[in-house]
Amino acid sequence: MLNPTNKLTKPQVARAHTLPARAGVGLKPEHFKEILATQPDIGFFEVHAENYMVPGGPFHHYLTRIRERYALSIHGVGLSIGADAPLDLDHLNALTVLLKRYQPESFSEHLAWSTHSDVFLNDLLPLPYNTATLQRVCDHIDQVQSHLGRRMLLENPATYIEFAASTWNEATFLSEVVRRTGCGLLLDVNNVYVSSVNHQRDAKAVVQALPLAQVGEIHLAGFAEQVDGKDDRLLIDSHGSPVAQAVWDLYAFTLGLTGPVATLLERDNDIPTWPVLLAEANLADRQLCAVLEEVHA
Repeated sequence: MLNPTNKLTKPQVARAHTLPARAGVGLKPEHFKEILATQPDIGFFEVHAENYMVPGGPFHHYLTRIRERYALSIHGVGLSIGADAPLDLDHLNALTVLLKRYQPESFSEHLAWSTHSDVFLNDLLPLPYNTATLQRVCDHIDQVQSHLGRRMLLENPATYIEFAASTWNEATFLSEVVRRTGCGLLLDVNNVYVSSVNHQRDAKAVVQALPLAQVGEIHLAGFAEQVDGKDDRLLIDSHGSPVAQAVWDLYAFTLGLTGPVATLLERDNDIPTWPVLLAEANLADRQLCAVLEEVHA
């Protein structure tokens, strides 16, 4: 069975290097006080780096207290790893300060871009998967890992279009990035499902083609559903609803290949009450527990 507490004391924080193989949730301001008051049994919390790139304030006050009790993952959304321009050194330096301050068990970013010249686009935009992009992404990841002095995880994106210029499929591209840079993979199972439906692919085959031995964290989330101009089904990675049953099924399939891996329940829109979010995390914990029982059977 899973360790029922699995909480880090302050002296353990400095020695911890990986997230526990349990479910965690994104830490939201709406839940700060309730978490501290109830000290729930949960594996870890995750925060977006860009929300904490200031010296002080209430976010840091609460995160410092929560960090004393729980494992932590920091997830970046603004490095623009895939941009056709040098990385923003001010952003990278601010990230370095943040990671030194909290010493998280995991740091991750997206295989995407969000900047062009001096313009920041509030989105995670897709890339053509070709040799030029591969070199640029690898160079940027090498720079990030060298600057931070730590390994990062790279997240597979949710995509709605594909580029004619692509000469690699996404799984092969990610595998080569991981091989060349030594980074790990943040496997977003919801993103695999969303992209597979949008591009009419077999989601299980996509998972099987990924570098599963290097998965350091899994993400689960909800999606929204629309139709495109051809009246085909179009899924949007919305993070605004519970995890769909199809994604839970793909998650179970994935765990059968990877074994138990730290799993985050993402909810960034229509934030539910804390008990609702915790109950969804408990669903993931039960699947992780079942995998552990099979391993030790």
